[in-house]
Amino acid sequence: MSDDALTEPVPSAVPGREALAAAMRDANLPTLVAVLFQLTGDPRWLADPYRPTRSRGMEDNDSGGFPPQVQDEIRAAAVDAVLDWAAGRAPAVPAPTGDDLVALMSLAVGEEVGAEYEPMTAADMGFRDAPPRRVDTDLRVVVIGAGVSGMLAAIKLREAGIEPVVLEKNLDVGGTWLENTYPGAGVDTPSHLYSYSFAPRQWSTHFGKRDEVLGYLRSVADAHGLRRTVRFGVEVASAHQHDQGWTVTTTAGEVLEADVVITAVGQLNRPKVPDLPGLAEFRGPLFHSARWPEDLDVTGKRVAVVGTGASAMQIVPAIAGRAGRVTVFQRSAQWAAPNDVYFSEVAEGARLLLAHVPFYRRWYRTRLSWNTGDRVHPALQVDPAWEHPERSVNAVNDGHRRVFTRYLQSELDGREDLLERALPDYPPFGKRMLLDNGWFAALRRDDVDLVSQPVAAVTATGLRAADGTEVEADVIVLCTGFETTRQLWPMDVRGRDGAVLADIWGPDDADAHLGITVAGFPNLFLTCGPGTVLGHGGSYITIAECQVRWIVDAITTMAERGYGTVEVTPEAHADYAARHDAAHEAMIWTHPGMRNWYRNPAGRVVCAMPWRIVDYWRMTREVDWSQMVVEPRRSRAHAPGLPTPGG
Repeated sequence: MSDDALTEPVPSAVPGREALAAAMRDANLPTLVAVLFQLTGDPRWLADPYRPTRSRGMEDNDSGGFPPQVQDEIRAAAVDAVLDWAAGRAPAVPAPTGDDLVALMSLAVGEEVGAEYEPMTAADMGFRDAPPRRVDTDLRVVVIGAGVSGMLAAIKLREAGIEPVVLEKNLDVGGTWLENTYPGAGVDTPSHLYSYSFAPRQWSTHFGKRDEVLGYLRSVADAHGLRRTVRFGVEVASAHQHDQGWTVTTTAGEVLEADVVITAVGQLNRPKVPDLPGLAEFRGPLFHSARWPEDLDVTGKRVAVVGTGASAMQIVPAIAGRAGRVTVFQRSAQWAAPNDVYFSEVAEGARLLLAHVPFYRRWYRTRLSWNTGDRVHPALQVDPAWEHPERSVNAVNDGHRRVFTRYLQSELDGREDLLERALPDYPPFGKRMLLDNGWFAALRRDDVDLVSQPVAAVTATGLRAADGTEVEADVIVLCTGFETTRQLWPMDVRGRDGAVLADIWGPDDADAHLGITVAGFPNLFLTCGPGTVLGHGGSYITIAECQVRWIVDAITTMAERGYGTVEVTPEAHADYAARHDAAHEAMIWTHPGMRNWYRNPAGRVVCAMPWRIVDYWRMTREVDWSQMVVEPRRSRAHAPGLPTPGG
């Protein structure tokens, strides 16, 4: 692993009292209180005045709401407890579980946490380990894609004793983080949460930028020897099921035989380019944000940005002031939440605590997971009796609207012209919630224009808006999203009896049991499948780990029990799809007041997950074999090995 990898603290490496005390000034105190209890077992840390307040919004709440005297007492006690541990004193509560863990979680986040979170949290924090099952098998597994999910699948399969072949169309690992090189690219999930649970990193910033995220994925690949498992520069054209296996054909015409296929192609990697009149007429560079030219210099140029989603919100602040002029074409306004540490480096003291204080990193990550995840889920449920459905879906959601509106007004104070156009007219969280990374400050600049009209056409020298406004441009950037509803496109995937998956799903109406498996397609498993994108918050990597855990359970059980095929029953598939749709009918993303990329033109939500993260974790904890149909494995007529990766 790289020098930035975080390992478990070692007593002999703990710095001296002076350095430790200095680092405590950068501590997250709610995290520190939980650590104190684990190290000492002293029940006083569970009661007032040491119970932190609840975080406002998604903030870290580093002070815990404690008065200065109590803050100093917590820091001093933590220094003593850590030094005692370094001197050989064992933690009093090394692995809290059950009611003890729930109580400690509630303490750390400053509000009651339900008991249903205990199993997931105990597993993520390593307090209840489940050693991987290993099997001796000749099952041939092909993984399509070497991004976040594909790498994860390969790692966990190899831990289980199964050596897959990973086919990756690019020349390196990383998926979307390899492909997206636009200025300002980065995660909008806290860095310490946007990490594999088994591979923590000493992140330099609270929200990782593209280069660091890609570096992290590369370091994980290297640490696990994945490059010898991946065949780079190989794109899959089709996957056809036959007998008890699959034939996978590449775009170069190579044919591979496999028993199991796992897709890990993501949903945000096939750019959606609008069919605008005149696209071919523009005389300058015109491209999708995910295809940013490596040699492009926008210095002094007139840049037109089409769209105001996540990519645009990162690009515009990054190029404003360097470009000669930036014009943003807005189809609909976006909600953006404040975040004080979006660009901040992780303080040196905090980095020391993450590296050397036992349990600190685990509790810090658990707090991030709660504050940015399921905590907001209840606010996205539609209250049928709510009196103002045109602006919000319930009273709590309306409170969010007031908070975000006040923030927007403060950022655009004195610019009533902008305020009128930048204030959304739909409920907060109705589209993907964005973080303000300097977006409003960029809009206020004299060299940035906001056109609150969709683009009607491209001209030889720029763009024409729907109201006829003509804008001259040297560069046009299409921040127009991805083909999210055309899942697995453009691969030709065919299941039992030649059933074509694209015909079953249609162009935009995919569904799958758990988002992972489809009736009629045995031994085919999906990651980032239909209905598994997190719309309410949290980290996609958490969802990927849920899916891969379920998939590896299915494959190892196949090997142990001698199954030739594993397939979800049509009844279980249909039941899950019905429950998925019914849950969405009661949620914000079906609100008629806006469009979002989670749902198809008919209004059905096909991308976002309606469940809480904890619900999905429980659903995918292990395969429910009562919902599956299996066939005994038959001997192969021939069993060629998969081609060796050329990593």
